[in-house]
Parts: sequence; C-alpha cells; structure tokens
Amino acid sequence: MADQTHVLFVEDDDVIREATQLALERDGFAVTAMPDGLSGLEAFRADRPDIALLDVMVPGLDGVSLCRRIRDESTVPVIMLSARADSIDVVLGLEAGADDYVTKPFDGAVLVARIRAVLRRFGHAGGGERADDSAAAADGGVLTFGELEIDTEGMEVRRAGEPVALTPTEMRLLLEFSSAPGTVLSRDKLLERVWDYGWGGDTRVVDVHVQRLRTKIGQDRIETVRGFGYKLKA
Repeated sequence: MADQTHVLFVEDDDVIREATQLALERDGFAVTAMPDGLSGLEAFRADRPDIALLDVMVPGLDGVSLCRRIRDESTVPVIMLSARADSIDVVLGLEAGADDYVTKPFDGAVLVARIRAVLRRFGHAGGGERADDSAAAADGGVLTFGELEIDTEGMEVRRAGEPVALTPTEMRLLLEFSSAPGTVLSRDKLLERVWDYGWGGDTRVVDVHVQRLRTKIGQDRIETVRGFGYKLKA
C-alpha cells in the first residue's frame, strides 16, 4: 500500500461501494471503503489517505460534516459524491472544504480521471505544471498586493503579516490570479488551469472557491467582473 495512492471511500450503498472499490483497485489504487461517516472519520485518522471520496448522504456523520472534520485536521484532497447535480449539498460540500465533486451515477473512467486530476494538482502524480508556471512569473520571489504577500517559492501567504492557511486548491487559484494581476480570468479558464478540466465543468466549483479565498485574503482583493469572470486587484 505504501507505493500506491491510498483512497478513503465512504459510501453507504453496498453495491456502489463494492463495485467502485474493485474498479479503483483495478486501476492501481489502494482503497479503504467505509459504510458511514463515523467509521470513515476513524479510518481517515488511522490511515491518513492520499485522497478522500465522500458520498454526501451517508449515515452517522453525513459527507458534508465529515468533509468539514477532515478539513479541520488536514489539507488532503476531498471529492464529494452527490446523486443530484443541482443539489444544495454540492455547494455545501464545496463550502465545507471539498476540492471537487462528481455526480452519481458516474462512469468509473470519469471518476478515475477526476481523482487523477485532483492528485496532479496536489503533486501526487507528477503534476503541478500550472503552479510552476505561476511561480515563474514571480521570478522565485515574493509578490505583494497591498497587505497580501505571496511567497511563490515557499508556497506561503501572509495577510498584514499574519500567515494565511490555504488548501492546495486555494493556493493554485491564488497563484493563477497573482500571475496576471488586473487581468480578467474566466471561470472556464480557471476550471482548465486550476482544476485540470479538459472539458466543460460546473462553474460553481470556481465560484465557491473564490468566495472561500476571499474570506481568507480579503473580500475586496478579488473583483467580480460580471459576465466575464474574476480578477485580482493589482
């Protein structure tokens, strides 16, 4: 297991849990599958997986609450699984700290592609290309925007001298903005460059992450350009 990517999978439906576990294991992942949120939290604390897949509607401790508990302890990537694409649970999961979501029923190949895309962003699978590009724009130095300081080499952020804790996805999003301050970046472009989507995705993922980032670096630092996207104020 040490040489494999370790996935924590929390799903209460026995058929889905067993079939998905087998499919992931065939693709080379090591999988710990749990039927409810409480056992999922125990497994997370015991095993420290590389990524967590959490169904929204699981008993004991629902997926959104479990995501929040995980995020309190770790920046490990989290993908939420939801049966309804238009469910408020999707947004709640993202607001709780999830990095992405997949709608059920899902194709196994699509799920694996999304897992690998997230892992690339977190540096588990030889990825990180976009982070490298953004850092290059800073010439290895510290970017300053008012009271906001971004150390692109040390991957650290400070606001008014105080450290700001960002998840890797939030950091990549901030690096994209800081590589082109004052330039409007569309939601589709951000999905492509931060989430590694080679296809159209749900722009709510971008909107929720931008809002989370604003609460940490200042509400007025990222400006909404209606009809176009977002830009970092230079």
